[in-house]
Amino acid sequence: MKSSLTVPIAIVVGGIVVAGAVYLSTAGSPSAGLTNGNPALVRPVSSADHILGNPAAKVMIVEYADFDCTYCKGFSDTLRQIVATEGASGQVAWVFREFPLSEIHPNALSHARAAECAAQVGGNDAFWKFADALFSNQPVVPSQYGTIAADAGISGDAFATCYATASTTLTARILADRQNALDIGAQGTPYSLILTPGKPPVVMNGAYSYDAVKQLVDTALGN
Repeated sequence: MKSSLTVPIAIVVGGIVVAGAVYLSTAGSPSAGLTNGNPALVRPVSSADHILGNPAAKVMIVEYADFDCTYCKGFSDTLRQIVATEGASGQVAWVFREFPLSEIHPNALSHARAAECAAQVGGNDAFWKFADALFSNQPVVPSQYGTIAADAGISGDAFATCYATASTTLTARILADRQNALDIGAQGTPYSLILTPGKPPVVMNGAYSYDAVKQLVDTALGN
């Protein structure tokens, strides 16, 4: 089958798989974290995470986000600027985790799956290119995935195969990120934490300005 046909067909098949996962993901809804959250339950950053910047950075900004969230779109620009400036010396990095709000964004879980496939097929750089495209082209529909993947330099056939395959590993990763967000108390997106060794997590509930994030990062660095 030619690539031009493979991606659209894979999206239809993959959509069925994602639809099944939606039911599982909504078993724990954002409202579940309203009163019982604990930021200390944030999962430690590991090599399995999507990291922009130095993987060994002293300060890690862990963001839980939804690709259909308009506030996440603006905040992603802020965090890129933080990594480019505050992280220039390798002391600050950004970690992206999936928090698809399937209750209000019908394509959220599909977007998360597509982004994870971009990472699986093309690696960390491809993930960030794909993620940037999802945000910059909001609202994205699944039929656009093939074009976005191609623009990110990702093999269309490999991407289509990943998306169409019922990958329990990818689905589990997405739902684990979502559940961790709920466990730590996330009520919506973006929800972020600044992690520094030996210090309690600093919560950023919402899309903070560059200056506000910079101040928190400077404090974490002891500046």
